[in-house]
Amino acid sequence: MNATPDMMDRRGFFRIGALVGGGFMLGSWSSAAEAAATAFSPNAFIRITLEGVITIFSKNPEVGQGIKTSLPMIIAEELEVPWEKVTVEQAPVDEKAFGRQMAGGSMSTPTNYDNLRRMGAIARTMLVEAAAKEWGVPAEECEATAGEVIHKSSGRKAGYGALASAASKLPVPDAKSVKLKKVEEFKLLGKRIGGVDNPKIVTGQPLFGIDQKHEGLRYASYVRCPVFAGKVKEADLDAVKKLPGVTDAFVIEGSGDHYGLLPGVAIIAKDTWSAFKAKNALQVTWDADAKESFAAHAAKAAEVMKGKGSGEIRKTGEPEFPDDGKTVVASYHYPHLAHANLEPQNCTAVFKNGAVEIWAPTQNPGGGLDGIAKALNIAKDKITIHMTRIGGGFGRRLMGDFMIECAAIAQKLEGSPVKVTWTRDQDLTHDYYRAGGWHHFRGRVDDAGKLSHWADHFVTFGLNSDERTGNGADLGGDEFPSRFVPNLLLERTIFPSNTPLGWWRAPGSCALAWAIQGFIDEMAHAAKKDPLDFRLELLGDQPEVPATGGRGQSYNAARMKGVLKLVAEKSGWGEKLEPGHGRGIAFHFSHLGYVAVVADVTVSKDGKLKVNKLSAGVDVGPIMNLSGAENQVEGSMIDGLSAAWFQEILVENGAVQQKGFHDYPLLTMKDAPKVEVHFAKSDYPPTGLGEPALPPTASAICNAIFAATGKRVRTLPLAKQDLSWS
Repeated sequence: MNATPDMMDRRGFFRIGALVGGGFMLGSWSSAAEAAATAFSPNAFIRITLEGVITIFSKNPEVGQGIKTSLPMIIAEELEVPWEKVTVEQAPVDEKAFGRQMAGGSMSTPTNYDNLRRMGAIARTMLVEAAAKEWGVPAEECEATAGEVIHKSSGRKAGYGALASAASKLPVPDAKSVKLKKVEEFKLLGKRIGGVDNPKIVTGQPLFGIDQKHEGLRYASYVRCPVFAGKVKEADLDAVKKLPGVTDAFVIEGSGDHYGLLPGVAIIAKDTWSAFKAKNALQVTWDADAKESFAAHAAKAAEVMKGKGSGEIRKTGEPEFPDDGKTVVASYHYPHLAHANLEPQNCTAVFKNGAVEIWAPTQNPGGGLDGIAKALNIAKDKITIHMTRIGGGFGRRLMGDFMIECAAIAQKLEGSPVKVTWTRDQDLTHDYYRAGGWHHFRGRVDDAGKLSHWADHFVTFGLNSDERTGNGADLGGDEFPSRFVPNLLLERTIFPSNTPLGWWRAPGSCALAWAIQGFIDEMAHAAKKDPLDFRLELLGDQPEVPATGGRGQSYNAARMKGVLKLVAEKSGWGEKLEPGHGRGIAFHFSHLGYVAVVADVTVSKDGKLKVNKLSAGVDVGPIMNLSGAENQVEGSMIDGLSAAWFQEILVENGAVQQKGFHDYPLLTMKDAPKVEVHFAKSDYPPTGLGEPALPPTASAICNAIFAATGKRVRTLPLAKQDLSWS
């Protein structure tokens, strides 16, 4: 597992400094020179004032995954302070001080856990030493607890505030040498803690990017070509400028990069409503190649996937399939998906004297900064980015296109702050999409009912390339069940496409798990074995199976078997059910997390689906915030159900056809099932939870539909499938 924070490798230097007016501040810097320059900087993780006010800064973007609460909890645990005495603030964007500040890949917890523990432990150690020195006793006789240091034998005690000034004068201990608490000594981690922003959210206080307001703010809409990367050929700017509320309109040339500054027309108005009305009235002619068609790709995939792939991903054993009628063959297909964040893309910027200041709901401020510097041709130190809370990311806001777009408009409006807001239509038609794909599977079981052969011809997309897959569109050689079947052949064919692809929630795994676990279920049926038993046998007796390279990680089969058994027990797996009522099971390992899901569904004879209950067994190591962890697993399963049931992005004539939630629906309360989350106790290093529970959900549901009806779902979305049975 690669969970060691790179920040610690590069920044083994800690420094403490006195705050203005007293107090105690601890941070980390990459060099002594930087430390000297930033010793009084607010870019620190911990701040303790003489009055005992304890502030912990949360370093990563808050996307709704609860990281603004759970990362400071790690520091507070080692610092030995009651959570109710802690104030949490969002850290500024400063990767020299905080390390990488990004929310993606469920990596915020595993990459920060050890480092943040040590940050808290260093502060605790210094406070204890300060007290011991003042009292003239050995530090070993003193103990930190509940925001105080206590000398038990004498009964003396002092609060952290009273010790802050003295602690700030002490040398900083080596980070690797400080004593960390034992996991069984934790008082805070693992408890249910409400989100630190919850009161502000429920009272409607401004937190999100779209809430930004500045004096003299101007409002913008940016019109892009419906066809990806199409350029402006002609636009009637004079007519738009005459519309009520509109103050300006101009063309912006693109950078020629799908992930950079796309060409378009900026409309500036006194309010967002006027800008939107002008956007709809704009007459513009585009220079665009409109040949892209998902239907044409589907027809071509149906033609090629039953043949040999254009490239081989992995081959082991003797993957020959005798023509004896015992080979199971099936093709699976899933569509493109959009992220559909409830808060549409938006950004606020002001450009002044060659520098730009940005307020953005971004998952990746560093990436946005790089893109702005390149597009505007300005130095990175001329760019300041402020992270706001984010109303849904799921990977969409790893891309900085909306930030670059806003910065480019602000550059044209020297000195005036401007906010760009996208409509829902723009958000769906100019996303970076989860790639659709096709799998043509072949499989065999031996006389003992064990999986002996597995082959998959995977057809996917590349961005204008038939050699390189697009973002999130690949299949790794270690993907399950590669390491667990003796005879294997994985092949790939890549279709060149102009559709920009991106990292949707649980990139790659979100689609692969559905297809693979569906065909695993078909193999269990062919073997005439219970789907749970078949999976447990397939995972074998070797506890941990090493990776062979590529995207692979070492795979702990024992942990996966553990969550399978856990969720089976909790969900009542194996109970006899009436026709039309079924349970399905699936599992997947992704983002270092082991998750198994059991779905309980009912399908009426005329094909009406009801998902009654989703249960998850989860092993991600120790839990940071139990409330946040449960929320993420529940949300992942609901999101997985929503996408599998209803969602599909189609590209025809070079443009996305879906324009809003009327034709790209989200799951609503009436269709929401009961959900249960069961965590396995585990001492492995903690991993993230934003993604691992999503991948197996859709497959568990489809396998449950098969159990209920005998119908195998091999194409998504479910809403387009005939589930009727007799």
